[in-house]
Amino acid sequence: MVVFVGAGPGAEDLITVRGQRLLKEADIIVYAGSLVNPALLEVRKDSCDVYNSACMTLEEVLEVLIQGARTGKNVVRLHTGDPCLYGAVKEQMDALAKEGIPYEACPGVSSFCGAASALGAEYTLPGVSQSVVITRMAGRTPVPEQESIRGFAAHKATMVIFLSTGMLPQLQEELLAGGYEKDTPAAIVYKATWPDEKVCRCTVETLARTAEREGITRTALIVAGNVLDGRYERSELYNPAFSTGFRKATDGGRDHE
Repeated sequence: MVVFVGAGPGAEDLITVRGQRLLKEADIIVYAGSLVNPALLEVRKDSCDVYNSACMTLEEVLEVLIQGARTGKNVVRLHTGDPCLYGAVKEQMDALAKEGIPYEACPGVSSFCGAASALGAEYTLPGVSQSVVITRMAGRTPVPEQESIRGFAAHKATMVIFLSTGMLPQLQEELLAGGYEKDTPAAIVYKATWPDEKVCRCTVETLARTAEREGITRTALIVAGNVLDGRYERSELYNPAFSTGFRKATDGGRDHE
């Protein structure tokens, strides 16, 4: 059995209880060493074999996973955040299925959740934004034309942008061309939840300049949207003037200013 485990956003205590148990039971761990906090591996058995996939090709990773599973070992493929986002797991799962190797996934806390925590932010505020766009700039991995930053920016929803810190001048230009105002609040969150986490608040117009000033060139998320400016409407869910399936409405509801 191979289990794909989400390591969480970085902090060693933000892996799930299930994920940590799987690490403790593993005979083989293949982890994404370029992004996963190595402190997560400290719970492993002394006899556990550890491989850093940052130094491996897909074929080499698969060889370890398949050979381990075929010899009856508990195999963990440890990915950063939650593997479903930019984890390149589908190609591994399909290769395992082709070889008749059973696998399952253990979800993790994504770094976009860690970034919200670092910012003290709620991505979906009443009257501001009820949608979150998770995307990236096109680089060596292309992005479909219909999913361009410029196109998504036209909605002015909250945007969380992965894998784009090295292209901030272009990203900034695309966000502005898509419809965000120059003074739209934005933030660069470097290594969210890690001990060396850094939060840099700025505007869409100053994203590139802020990153240059702070020396941030990689391992950061970009957040853009008016949810970061602090203004929003009161939630109807807890408004005394709003009925729910658990209580009746009373007078006294008012908007948050």
